[in-house]
Amino acid sequence: MDSLSKLENESIYIIRESFSLHSNLAVLWSMGKDSTVLLWLCRKAFFGHIPFPVIHIDTSYKFDEIYRFRDHLTKEWKLNLIIQRNEKALAENMGPARFDTLACCHALKTAALKEAIKNLKLDALLLGIRRDEHSIRSKERYFSPRDLDSHWNYRDQPPELWDLYESSATDDTHVRVHPLLHMNEVDIWRYIQRENIPTNPLYFAQGGQRFRSIGCKTCCKAVPSEVASVEEIVNELETSRVAERTGRAQDKEDEYTMQRLRSLGYM
Repeated sequence: MDSLSKLENESIYIIRESFSLHSNLAVLWSMGKDSTVLLWLCRKAFFGHIPFPVIHIDTSYKFDEIYRFRDHLTKEWKLNLIIQRNEKALAENMGPARFDTLACCHALKTAALKEAIKNLKLDALLLGIRRDEHSIRSKERYFSPRDLDSHWNYRDQPPELWDLYESSATDDTHVRVHPLLHMNEVDIWRYIQRENIPTNPLYFAQGGQRFRSIGCKTCCKAVPSEVASVEEIVNELETSRVAERTGRAQDKEDEYTMQRLRSLGYM
């Protein structure tokens, strides 16, 4: 078995394990490469159909390309899409122009996610994060418990030895599940290339620049590039020494800010 197939099998095993153990499961989708790969794997795990809700945390500051990509794939893949926004914060003009990264991300992302978890009574949530993205995310487990307010105690995570996971939730926790944790950025793009997975056009160069990580347009910056295909992205990454999230505002802050956001329930 080739390396990509091994990575795929491990992810599908974790997805199916989550579905078998949790009656109220959902998957988070940002329309970026990782979460779209996660949706693809969920479809493969359940023979072309995702049998649980797909949640988009919409800050209202996303690129137009993100919304078009979302609407197109939702229809094509027949997703049960739930769009969650913190309407109260938006009504109060919460946004990056008036507030710092910690306050803005917490209100528009974390608080909205907590509301979705509460409204749907979720006991588990699938997310498309990887260990190599950020030093704080490297502390995660495949099955990562949160308390009922979504707080993450990164100092008290269950050990995961070999293929033995603490995958169930108690009455006072819910579980964040990370089926892509063992992949890296190049793995993701090689898998996209092999599977011919739909890709957001923001990842391809326009005018000598492209995005390597996408989110809110107010917090993302393009990087110099001329790539026009997935194959060219793979070739570029094999020689690049530039960090993936160089253009993301959260990663410009000190490491404490990102750790604080995640401990409060950030994705």
